[in-house]
Amino acid sequence: MSNWDTAVVLGIVEGLTEFIPVSSTGHLIVAGNLLGFFGSKAATFEIAIQLGAILSVVILYYRRFLGLIPPGRRSVNPSSFEGWAGVTRVAVATLPALVAGYVAHNFVKTRLFTPGAVALALAVGGAGILVAERWVRGRSFRPLDRLTLFQAFGIGCFQMLSLWPGTSRSAATIIGGLLLGLDRKSAAEFSFLIAVPIMMAATGYDLLQSWPLFTPDDFIQLGIGFAVSFAVAIVSIAAFIRFLNRWTLAPFAWYRIAVAPLFYFITRGGGL
Repeated sequence: MSNWDTAVVLGIVEGLTEFIPVSSTGHLIVAGNLLGFFGSKAATFEIAIQLGAILSVVILYYRRFLGLIPPGRRSVNPSSFEGWAGVTRVAVATLPALVAGYVAHNFVKTRLFTPGAVALALAVGGAGILVAERWVRGRSFRPLDRLTLFQAFGIGCFQMLSLWPGTSRSAATIIGGLLLGLDRKSAAEFSFLIAVPIMMAATGYDLLQSWPLFTPDDFIQLGIGFAVSFAVAIVSIAAFIRFLNRWTLAPFAWYRIAVAPLFYFITRGGGL
């Protein structure tokens, strides 16, 4: 398979899995191993094409992002997720993972990108989703526009769990949102919104460190993966939100538990 074909396949995998609670990292590792595309350059490529998925969130939720621009005067109908109030909540939710990611970046890349660690994270995350869904059954929820600072910080702390590859940033933040009182749709949408600063920071930091590894041809491959992940992520996010309007997260949990051993056996003989 050519480098361009590999970029298309990985872009599809990234776009499909980045914002649903199944671990895009785990799926990209499996796809990379099956395609014979692994190692330090592959790991950076997989992180870089996340920028395409991030852009899809900015496009789909542009009204939310515009609403975060602080108004020149006090809003007539203030919301807890508009203007400075919204910016503060995004910042509070983003800070814990940014700090933890900066401190633990080398440890994560050298110690946790192993078949056993990622497979375990997939299974544990699946079990965590089932526990969370059972815990919140029958409880009342609040929408995103009533998000408190405490809830935002708590979701940010849950987001730190996603530093363990295979956990899924989406799963960690959505579970956190559910346990802290948001409804599923609001928890998912807040997960999407706070993904933008955290993923841009993580991707930018990794690219700066790995820049010397890439050739001009590699940047063409990155561009293809970026474009494909952007297009597929738009469709994936819209479908996921429609799913949450009718169903729980349990199917994703059982899927994670089922694929965890499969992931281990596919990757244990290859590189991560």
